[in-house]
Amino acid sequence: MAEPYSHRNLLSIKNLTKRYGALTAVDDVSLEIRPGEIFALLGVNGAGKTTMIGCITGLISRFEGEIRIAGYDVRKDYRIARQLVGLVPQELNFDGFFPTAETLRYQGGYFGHRANRARADELLETFSLTEKADANTRKLSGGMKRRLMVCKSLMHSPALLFLDEPTAGVDVDLRENLWNYIRKLRDSGTTIVLTTHYLEEAENLADRIGIINRGRLLRVDSRDELMRLFGRRWIEVRLSGPVPSGLMDRLDDFQPETPAPDRLRITFSEPAHHGSCDEAPVKRLMREIQRAGLEMETLEGGRNRLEDIFREVVHSDA
Repeated sequence: MAEPYSHRNLLSIKNLTKRYGALTAVDDVSLEIRPGEIFALLGVNGAGKTTMIGCITGLISRFEGEIRIAGYDVRKDYRIARQLVGLVPQELNFDGFFPTAETLRYQGGYFGHRANRARADELLETFSLTEKADANTRKLSGGMKRRLMVCKSLMHSPALLFLDEPTAGVDVDLRENLWNYIRKLRDSGTTIVLTTHYLEEAENLADRIGIINRGRLLRVDSRDELMRLFGRRWIEVRLSGPVPSGLMDRLDDFQPETPAPDRLRITFSEPAHHGSCDEAPVKRLMREIQRAGLEMETLEGGRNRLEDIFREVVHSDA
């Protein structure tokens, strides 16, 4: 008998390890996914993302460790566990000889559901494929095929949906439409695990983010916590004259740079509190510029993005 799952966790992974001979593709990963969240799993090619998803979704059955979905062991209780999961893989995997609508109606049968015409029609309309309902899937464009893959994964209304690079190769408009639908799915109660090469995608969608490298899960944090721990802000000013060395020395704790002779850039953590009197960086910069007898001509500012943080965490694991 499967144990009932905690209200806090829909997916529970304990000490997951998958080896291929001498290669350890997933290395002692433990992770908990909460109901109703969007979790982004980030990693370079070969980091172990797809192998990990394969173990969870039943595509890979031989591994060390334990995986439970809603309390059901994915190996012992695989019939129930697999009905709770939907997967949009990277590769297209539908029969090219069936019409679009028929492809969806057959899909439900793989999960013990009778052909559900209403559900198929609903998904076709949602993803703007109604006009292609009777078209052979081979005649769909690349973007339409990607949308059809998402529709297939949703035919049995899974509680846990895996999106493995869902927007790879699609145009900007379709990507934004998929983002909006992912948010609606989450709001309706579906739990989503997303892998993506588009860091902007994770930054915009994810409630929590996991970074995996060489099979090891390096960090799991909320998006806001990652920005708090690794976030950096920068300010760049153009001055009325060349930047003197004395000014650079007095701002040394801000890692000053000179992109051009008359330009000065400083970098600081967020939340930023620097200086002997906890003086705000902008205020201190202005004071030091005046002290140097210069005037500020222009000012620009910004912050590093999730992509920069991802690189920093992965490089620290090198």
